[in-house]
Amino acid sequence: MGLLGPLEINIMKLEIHTKILALVVFIFLVSCKQDATKTYQAETIEKTPFKYSLAQWSFHEALQSGQMDNLDFAQAAADLGFEGVEYVSQFFQDKAEDIQYLNEMKAKADEAGIKNVLIMVDDEGDLAHQDSLMRDQYAQGHFKWVDAAKYLGCHAIRVNLFGEMHDRDAWIKYATDGLGKLAKYGEQEKIHVLVENHGWMSSDASAVVEVIKNINNPFCGTLPDFGNFCTARKDNELWGDDICIKEYDKYKGVEELLPYAKALSAKSYDFDSLGNETKIDYSKMMDLVKAANYTGYIGVEFESIGMPEKEGILATKKLLQSLE
Repeated sequence: MGLLGPLEINIMKLEIHTKILALVVFIFLVSCKQDATKTYQAETIEKTPFKYSLAQWSFHEALQSGQMDNLDFAQAAADLGFEGVEYVSQFFQDKAEDIQYLNEMKAKADEAGIKNVLIMVDDEGDLAHQDSLMRDQYAQGHFKWVDAAKYLGCHAIRVNLFGEMHDRDAWIKYATDGLGKLAKYGEQEKIHVLVENHGWMSSDASAVVEVIKNINNPFCGTLPDFGNFCTARKDNELWGDDICIKEYDKYKGVEELLPYAKALSAKSYDFDSLGNETKIDYSKMMDLVKAANYTGYIGVEFESIGMPEKEGILATKKLLQSLE
């Protein structure tokens, strides 16, 4: 073969450059595809559905009538497709320090394949009581429930902040002291102490936020409830949905409490023919929950007003899942 002329050499150079360019373009396209796959995978992970727990109060009629026992609750929740359970102290009020009984509760949850999430504590005294000695006594009265929660593998207890009912500034002062003492014990045992909006001053979300900020303890937070925002009732009654005379805006309240939330209660009362809750705009509530980047359990708490308990529990869960 003879020597190549200038024209032939230029043609060969052009072919080589073309092949190199094609290889560069191929590598670029593969890289983009891989990056797009990574982005899609990241978005898929970010949009993982919420975890749902069942608040024991949803079965309060069955429990109070004796149709269901506290030890049956974990399996009942698992049968309805829940991943966690939230106990209510009044359904095993005298068992907080009974290790044999707590072992039975643990065994039942393990058998059902369900997570013990928290204990809602009632009837242990007013953490925002006007008298400092009483606040100390009531804070210490909650210690056994912190211990029980830890033993059961829960991450938290939920408390009420009752006591002072009318003076906002005084309530903030007393609540900061009483809850703060309990939160220190919770921190020691690595158990969160959570405040639920549960009536009177505790349903003034802005006041609760002040208390949480005052205490400034990572083991002290909130448990926003979609429905408990009555701040005053007729004749100074503590409970009763039909006698509320002053109510805090529920959507504003949940939005204010969510930044400090380590649990969440999706309260429900009744449903229309389309499956929507009749008292609460669940779509609006869930938009707030997602905007706050809340990642904990969502606890279903049906009040059993408009339908049987099991039916209402499932309706609540179905509605929540439709809004993920």
